[in-house]
Amino acid sequence: MNEPATLVFALVAGALFGAIFFGGLWWTVREGISSNRVAHWFLGSMVLRTCIVLFGFYFVLGDNWKRLLAGLLGFIIARFLVTWLTRVTEQPSQLAQEAGHAP
Repeated sequence: MNEPATLVFALVAGALFGAIFFGGLWWTVREGISSNRVAHWFLGSMVLRTCIVLFGFYFVLGDNWKRLLAGLLGFIIARFLVTWLTRVTEQPSQLAQEAGHAP
C-alpha cells in the first residue's frame, strides 16, 4: 500500500479508537450514575477502554511514527466529535434528579 493510503487508514483507525474510548466514557457516565455499583462501572470501563485503545494503537499503528501520529490525530478529532455529539442540553438540576444520588 502506498504511504498516503496508509496514513488515511491510520487516521480512520485512530478516529475509530477515539470513538470507542470517548463514546464508551459517555455511556459509562450515563449508565454508571444510576447504578448501585458505581466504582465497578467506572473502573471496569476505564480498564476495558484503555486496553482496547492501547492494543489497537500497538497492533494497528505501532511500527511507524507517521502512522502513529496520524492515528493520534484521528483519536483527538474523535474526542471533539464525541464531545460535540453528546453535549448536555438538559439543566444540571434535571440531571441530578435523574441520577438519584445527588441531593
